[in-house]
Amino acid sequence: MLKPPTYQDVLNAARRIEGHANKTPLLTSNILDDLCGARVFLKAENLQRTGSFKFRGAMNSVSAYLEQNPDLAKSGVIACSSGNHAQGIAEAARLLNIPATIIMPFNAPQIKVDRTRRSGATVLFFDRANEDRDVVTNAKAEELGSVLIHPYNNPYVMAGQGTCALEAIDFFDDNDIDLNRVFACTGGGGLSAGIATVLKERLPKVKFHTVEPEGFDDYSRSLAKGQRLANATTVGSICDAIITPTPGELSFSILKDYASQGLAISDEDALRAVAFAFNELKVVVEPGGAAALASLLSKKIDIQGETVLVTLSGGNIDPEMMQKALSLGASC
Repeated sequence: MLKPPTYQDVLNAARRIEGHANKTPLLTSNILDDLCGARVFLKAENLQRTGSFKFRGAMNSVSAYLEQNPDLAKSGVIACSSGNHAQGIAEAARLLNIPATIIMPFNAPQIKVDRTRRSGATVLFFDRANEDRDVVTNAKAEELGSVLIHPYNNPYVMAGQGTCALEAIDFFDDNDIDLNRVFACTGGGGLSAGIATVLKERLPKVKFHTVEPEGFDDYSRSLAKGQRLANATTVGSICDAIITPTPGELSFSILKDYASQGLAISDEDALRAVAFAFNELKVVVEPGGAAALASLLSKKIDIQGETVLVTLSGGNIDPEMMQKALSLGASC
């Protein structure tokens, strides 16, 4: 039976991925601070290898399974993802000379499909509106004899994602900065639970908020209810990177007693945040990766006078989507 990761597991993950994952910067902007009335630090995981935080969990999990089973070099790994976990697993497998098979929605952004293939993975498609991705992936894993690495309900993945919080908190400690809140783009909760695992050990009084697309706010509703709830559908938002059927069992076990109010943003909020990041921060962020920033720009919660940490979780955006965001413009 899988168990949630511990703080020590996150430290172990940091050791495994060192030299492979980028230590991403914390970005700041006087304009953003003035707009939000707060001191904002943005953890730029859009600048991570493969363009998202997912590489952290992917590299840690593939490395850990290889340590346990050298035959993995033959049987390989398999994962299901709309793109960012796909790219992370594909690249980690390439670095460790392991075959990888990725199950992706047929309508996944083409840039994510292309880059997954570029890392050498075999890509197979499914229809997420009419097929259960877990059923499809489990069947293919059994057929191939590959190790299945879930995008968020996996302790090695969650521990790997938590390493981004280690880097940020070390910076705050080194510079005597008191942190008040953290906002994280949230799908199944792997990143959020990894961050929370570190916060509970290092800064237990810091408030933590999940951020999701409106209509796909299963985490927010689940936290309010105290039990895992599902989304009615898994299609219908441009924030494809953070649309999941329901919170992960392991991640929810961590966040249900720790996370504060969950927040939800509209597609328009996400696009305006993408435009803001491009115009003011000079970085490229995808809609799902800009969700946490969007919650600040759209003032979903009062953070006046606080110091906050926000994840920019991914930057794999199609040119057409970027053009749409820029044509809409940015506002707060």
